[in-house]
Amino acid sequence: VQLQASGGGLVQAGDSLGLSCAASALAFSSYIMGWFRQAPGKEREFVAGISGSGGRTYYTDSVKGRFTISRTNAKNAVYLEMNSLKPEDTAVYYCAADRSNTGVIVTTPRHYEYWGQGTLVTVSS
Repeated sequence: VQLQASGGGLVQAGDSLGLSCAASALAFSSYIMGWFRQAPGKEREFVAGISGSGGRTYYTDSVKGRFTISRTNAKNAVYLEMNSLKPEDTAVYYCAADRSNTGVIVTTPRHYEYWGQGTLVTVSS
């Protein structure tokens, strides 16, 4: 599975930004997809995850109510809509795929087998 993330950029605090992740995978709907981020000097952290059907989502507390994860299985794509961005959201954002098909959205990075290259989001104050 190859993942290609895009959509990062430089925005001001309070702005919105949308990220996309294109996947080259058969049976894309069988993968749980996640977005992670890594700020300079920090560990990679879970941001949001979505079940294979798109019916279930899960967010880290710091982005609840501001970020929305979604997917379009017909296009092998997953998205992250980010609103009310804050300087602390600045990071490289990665999309990741979990092939375990357990139906459980896991927040641990090592659980995800496939990773995109990352896209930088910079939020200025």
